[in-house]
Amino acid sequence: MRAQFVLSEIGVGLRRNLTMTFAVIVSVALSLALFGGALLMSQQVNTMKDFWYDKVNVSIFLCNKNDATTSRSCAKGAVTDQQKHQIKADLEKMDVVETVHHETSEQAYKLYKKQYGDTGIAATITPDQMQESFRVKLKDPEKYQVVASAFAQRDGVHQVRDQRDILENLFELMNGMRIAALCVMGLMLVIAMMLIVNTVRVSAFSRRRETGIMRLVGASSFYIQMPFIMEAAFAGLLGGAVACGFLLLGRYFLIDNGIALAEKMQLVNFIGWDAVLTKLPLVLAIGLLMPALAASIALRKYLKV
Repeated sequence: MRAQFVLSEIGVGLRRNLTMTFAVIVSVALSLALFGGALLMSQQVNTMKDFWYDKVNVSIFLCNKNDATTSRSCAKGAVTDQQKHQIKADLEKMDVVETVHHETSEQAYKLYKKQYGDTGIAATITPDQMQESFRVKLKDPEKYQVVASAFAQRDGVHQVRDQRDILENLFELMNGMRIAALCVMGLMLVIAMMLIVNTVRVSAFSRRRETGIMRLVGASSFYIQMPFIMEAAFAGLLGGAVACGFLLLGRYFLIDNGIALAEKMQLVNFIGWDAVLTKLPLVLAIGLLMPALAASIALRKYLKV
């Protein structure tokens, strides 16, 4: 097979169907950008889970005098010193527990005033209304239920709360966005495949005389079909390259500059450039192979050789 002939045929085909080729490039680029974005969002969620789950605590809130009249779990009254010592001792004996920190009501009040001191409700809160608590650091954050089942019904315990619940809503939102991106990506891929099939169909029809001559002189099916397949692959590769550009620009403007989330949200551990760069070869490979496969399937119907 002469490479020069194949390349010339690719150039002719792309020029004849310039608008459809452009539509293929755009649709492939958008679909693959959404695909890459969904992969990166999934990795971002996992990175945040690894980062935050290692830092969150299980909080065991103890009953105070106010809870004794308002909460059924504290119906037996405020926690006693003996109950506090027993709870702490039992926590320190548990294999799943790494550290235990006791926070007094005065410490909780100071922290609350520091965080919400400017709000109207903060002015009505007094130290005796704040609950004492044990902040429990677990060796494995997934073992929350072990602590909850052991202390939720204890006398003097108002509530056992896993701080992961605060983060789960954020993670669920990000996972929802990832699923939405994948759904839109699927739709865009279907559109891209339809455009590729139509492009191949138009290209095969416009070059029916050339392919007929090639068939008469004994050219193989592979030789005749190769220019069409490579046209689609080339357009897909361009779309993949554009998608890679979108991913790089997105990482740059969203996290580093522009919106600069890394600067505004310093407590969030964002994915690095290595995460983006490792996705680019996959995006390019799909951009190259998917149109080529679609074109080869379409040629079986529209190019009888």
